[in-house]
Amino acid sequence: MDCAQPAGALEWGREAEIIPPSVLRTPRSRHFSFCIVGGMGYFNGMKITDVLRAEHAVFHNLFDHIETTVPRLKTLAEVKALAAVVEKVHEPHAKTEDDLFMEPLEHCFDQIGQNETFHAEHRQIEEALARARHAKTVKDAKRVLLGAIAACREHFDKEERIVFPLAERVLKAKTLSELGQAWLSRREG
Repeated sequence: MDCAQPAGALEWGREAEIIPPSVLRTPRSRHFSFCIVGGMGYFNGMKITDVLRAEHAVFHNLFDHIETTVPRLKTLAEVKALAAVVEKVHEPHAKTEDDLFMEPLEHCFDQIGQNETFHAEHRQIEEALARARHAKTVKDAKRVLLGAIAACREHFDKEERIVFPLAERVLKAKTLSELGQAWLSRREG
């Protein structure tokens, strides 16, 4: 298996081949929005990389909203509520990545010196979101929440540029689809 770090971002043509037709580009560079038709059945047969890209799209839309909303918030409870929402949706996403996605690639991350980095970034994001929920002032809660959002964006960018292309190069298509099915089973269970 070739576990060398990919050169960079995917080309648009390559993305168009692996992203289902219902996943559309948004004006925001490198981010996607999608429409689920017919419930979770839509995801049957999708590769785990497609699923995680779609989840990232939802996160980016949420982050866009938070970044424009947070500066106008007046109360600590409002900021804490947004932090709780991000924490609630980020936790299963990070667990899925760690359990289903990163584990089969651990040997590759070891070779490029990034194994602990990806796990540490998930922990740092979770810790920052918890700090935002426990902040004592509106100013601190806003600062910590927006910092966590920025850290999430950077982490997602790294996954989209390095991890997903690496997985698609190293793992078989059947394995990627089986991992996508495992994701679906977790969500439906």
